[in-house]
Amino acid sequence: MASRVMPLANKVVLVTGASSGIGAATGELLARLGARLTLTGRSREGLQRTAKSCQEHGSEVLSVTADLVDPVAVENLVEQTMARYGCLNVLVNNAGVFERGSIENSPLEQYDRIMNVNLRAVFQLTQLCVPHLIKSKGNIVNVSSVNGQRAFAGVLTYCISKAALDHFTRCVALASSVIEPTNWENNSHLLPRLMQVKCSNGDLAPKQVRVNAVSPGVVITELHKLAGLSGEAYIEFDGICSGILSPLGWLPCLTPCTS
Repeated sequence: MASRVMPLANKVVLVTGASSGIGAATGELLARLGARLTLTGRSREGLQRTAKSCQEHGSEVLSVTADLVDPVAVENLVEQTMARYGCLNVLVNNAGVFERGSIENSPLEQYDRIMNVNLRAVFQLTQLCVPHLIKSKGNIVNVSSVNGQRAFAGVLTYCISKAALDHFTRCVALASSVIEPTNWENNSHLLPRLMQVKCSNGDLAPKQVRVNAVSPGVVITELHKLAGLSGEAYIEFDGICSGILSPLGWLPCLTPCTS
């Protein structure tokens, strides 16, 4: 019988938001590929379910219940990971919150909640993990959304947070080629793609750390259900997503997205 291919054998991966949805499915996929995992999320029960599933695939799992809005909890998460494994190869910034609201009815408290989880926590955790990822020549994967690429009605702050996450990704990474402003006239056919070019003053590419974002379309998870999205709203979102260049799209299950 042929042995299983384990491309991530002995690699250490930290996945946030792993108690449900895309984060849980990502952890399970990584476990099947041989990774050693740190899983974190706010739901202890959800983390236990994910950890059990990962362990059934033979993965070593460190499960850390934490609220990433708490800076001390973020510091402890990294410290526990390094104490357990001694290295870090991949950071998956997946944790996020989703709430509905427009400019007319979104309170500042909601703005702070969303931005603190979807952006500030990502900033802090990435900052703390970078020294370890430089040593391992590792990878950062930020889970963004099609909401960061175009406007959706009724989810203002969420859209802002994902657009900011996309640009954070660009600026922490480094483009392989950048069109200088003086060359725009000769490269007008490339202008629609400029938003996909990462910033030229990024930090990590010369240190052999890859930084990327993935932008799923509408993925049916508890996150959206808790925000009160109806089936009709899913259909409307899917219609908007179809006009975006190469979204991952509407996924009836999570496996294609995590792959």
